[in-house]
Amino acid sequence: MRQFMIFIITGILLVSVGAGCIQDQKTSTTSITEEEKQGILWMREEEKLARDVYLTLYEKWRLPIFNNIAESEQTHMEAVKSLIDKYALEDPIIDEVGKFNNRELQELYNQLVEKGSKSVEDALIVGAMIEELDIVDLQKWISKTDKQDIIEVYENLMKGSRNHLRSFVSNLKNYGVTYEPQYLSKEEYEKIINSPMEEGTSG
Repeated sequence: MRQFMIFIITGILLVSVGAGCIQDQKTSTTSITEEEKQGILWMREEEKLARDVYLTLYEKWRLPIFNNIAESEQTHMEAVKSLIDKYALEDPIIDEVGKFNNRELQELYNQLVEKGSKSVEDALIVGAMIEELDIVDLQKWISKTDKQDIIEVYENLMKGSRNHLRSFVSNLKNYGVTYEPQYLSKEEYEKIINSPMEEGTSG
């Protein structure tokens, strides 16, 4: 009788453990909303867009700023990848420079490279535009989630983008170009540009 009871208890424990595993598997995919999922996938490819544009423009103009910031964008991509892994999402990345699953981002990449290939000044303007767009998109996706892990990643990326924007604008000044914001409000842009570089970022 005692052996029979042990067998039953063991069976119950195994079923409980199995149910827990199944629940964990479900949590990874159901614990985020569709908007949160869209945001993660979008930012994964948008960070790749930034990296790929900078790599391409570095090959064209050989300005160190493009190579340096491309390395930072790789770090940004990896940060978003950590969210993809955590929530068991399918990574949209095509492992080839200049190739994207998202048609809108593909078209944007093509347009930015075309503009940035015209002159060094245009290339730096493209860099500033990308960082502006990155900030605006990150702000949008932050407003659509209350999950602290996602917010922390996005806020860290946004710090990096603000630093990159400062760097591109500073380089443009060296060429005698005054950059005008394309996506941010004039007020927000000036607040960023007139504040010091931020520490504790991923790039």
